[in-house]
Amino acid sequence: MVAIPASSLPRPIHPLHAILLAFPLPLFLGALVSDLAYRATFHVQWANFSSWLIAGGLLAGSFALLWALINLFRSHSGYRRRPVAYFIVLLAMWVLGFINALVHAKDAWATMPEGLYLSVITAILALVAAWIGYSGFRTGEVE
Repeated sequence: MVAIPASSLPRPIHPLHAILLAFPLPLFLGALVSDLAYRATFHVQWANFSSWLIAGGLLAGSFALLWALINLFRSHSGYRRRPVAYFIVLLAMWVLGFINALVHAKDAWATMPEGLYLSVITAILALVAAWIGYSGFRTGEVE
């Protein structure tokens, strides 16, 4: 059994950062669900719901992205792979979410199928970002 000092391990994310990271996944997932509902029913209100959910996901995601950028510069040089991967996934989520918002700004009929595909990819990226962000490191002994 190898003991690693707790000071040499990277810290888990800050609680406020965790709160900010909690928003993009359900918002982008809700946009995906409302896109699926629009595809099934063609009621315009579902496309409006998607637009608002994407806007909320982008707003919360921008604050989480800013926090990840700051943590990227504050991380120890030996443990930069996780913060870099986390930042890249968050950035990809935000950029594709922004493109998705532009697609959803068109007429509701014109949003399909691109909006649905972008919603799927954005929700998956939000899930991956949350997975990376919430996967904390064990402190103390490593087995």
